[in-house]
Amino acid sequence: MTDVHESSADVLVIGGGPAATWAALRAARAGADVVLADKGYCGTSGATASAGTGVWYVPPDPVEREAAIAGRESLGGYLADRRWSARVLDETYDRLNELAEEARYPFPVGPDGRQLRNGLQGPEYMRRMRIRVRRAGVRILDHSPVTELLVDAAGAVAGAAGYRRQAGKSYRVQAGAVVLATGGCAFQSKALGCDVNTGDGALFAVEAGAELSGMEFSNAYGIAPEGTSVTKTAFYHFATFYRADGSVLEGASGRHRSPIAAELLHDKVFCCLDQAGEPARAAMRRAQPNFFLTFDRLGIDPFTDRFPITLIAEGTVRGTGGIRLVTDECGTSVPGLYAAGDAATRELICGGFTGGGSHNAAWAISSGTWAGAGAARYALALGAGAAGRRVTGIGAVGARPEGRRIDRDPRRVVEAVQREVLPYDKNYLRRGSVLADSLITLDTIWTDIRESLGGDGEERVRTRQAAAMTAHARWMYRAALARTETRGMAKRLDFPDQDPDQHHRLITGGLHRIWVRPEQAAIPAAVAS
Repeated sequence: MTDVHESSADVLVIGGGPAATWAALRAARAGADVVLADKGYCGTSGATASAGTGVWYVPPDPVEREAAIAGRESLGGYLADRRWSARVLDETYDRLNELAEEARYPFPVGPDGRQLRNGLQGPEYMRRMRIRVRRAGVRILDHSPVTELLVDAAGAVAGAAGYRRQAGKSYRVQAGAVVLATGGCAFQSKALGCDVNTGDGALFAVEAGAELSGMEFSNAYGIAPEGTSVTKTAFYHFATFYRADGSVLEGASGRHRSPIAAELLHDKVFCCLDQAGEPARAAMRRAQPNFFLTFDRLGIDPFTDRFPITLIAEGTVRGTGGIRLVTDECGTSVPGLYAAGDAATRELICGGFTGGGSHNAAWAISSGTWAGAGAARYALALGAGAAGRRVTGIGAVGARPEGRRIDRDPRRVVEAVQREVLPYDKNYLRRGSVLADSLITLDTIWTDIRESLGGDGEERVRTRQAAAMTAHARWMYRAALARTETRGMAKRLDFPDQDPDQHHRLITGGLHRIWVRPEQAAIPAAVAS
């Protein structure tokens, strides 16, 4: 290789959001030399940095903890694991207290004078996390998207390669362990902060031999005012939804969006947050000021005015599917490879229904912390010999085509994938025949780009993103076809009921030939499904 910047580290963290920064911080504190590589500018890119989020923060009171865990089991189709939920509640509680006491995060104060630590303002949160990571000695590579993993002769993950945009130069970081914290995949739907979330981590993981889990739970759509990108949906629980003729859209709510999607197929839907009383309205503005910026700029009072809405696909950013974890330290089935945040499955605490901001935020903090600790332990155990390993890049589709490379705009590939995954009547209102038809199209796209799509430098970043989104769509729809029931957010119009014989998670893998199988381990559940 020529003109490639080479470096090494004990741990390489890929990503720049909450999960990535918590992983880098914990790995550094464990004594590891850490590099963090972000597609954007760490602390400002991604879904969290652009908005606020609630956090699943519950004091260690047995009654409150039990209610927090039990309250979502049915919603998630009884696929969550109580042990993992308890671990996340413990870790999140400790880390947010650390954020308040060590990092001096300015949590708001309630009427009783105590800080309210169940929410975070994304810009301030991530600004402080970047500062903490740098102070811990982590080397941050901003604007440095990773395009492939490196593996050693035994198949263990040993670093990654990518492209430094500002330097205009390729780079490689050889590492003892890698943490994938790249986020989920929103298919560049223009959901706020999510255009960097193109599913890269899942592609890297599967290329290395890892598995995915819960990919059928990927049909998340956020509510947003028409023509905008702010998909913060918690406050729509106070909403009434209306048809274009002014009549109430029965059955529609912030949680139940199928009636909204069905109506939007042929007409507009309007909304008003008219169920929020005056105390709630003031509290909402304090908790999520970002949510109201759009309305204020448009001259809309969302509590009294009706405004048109849309649904924006958020895929596995707000869904629960992702890289399968096989250890308590968020290790994958591939040695040296760890996953955290939205890149990893969130079924362990959410089951089959979106964790929204709250659970996903807690998961990012907890899984990032565990993955960083696990990666550091693994890397440091390798010793000095890890840096001398012979390594090979394993990026395939979009990087090294099997046939003759044909120059083309990868955006056309992305647009073709978007036509299969963004429409409500294909991805949200799912039916087996429609999923099967979309898969024919997606498989054809995959075969084509496998043969001919590739690029170098900046172009490789885009071709690999196109490959990742294509792969993500195929994994999603294969898993959705395999779950012939409605469970959690994986709704099938042709199978509207929950089937007790399908009380299991679905594991997915493969690139050219995708396979789906039930997970063998029994799922602990408090009640029968």
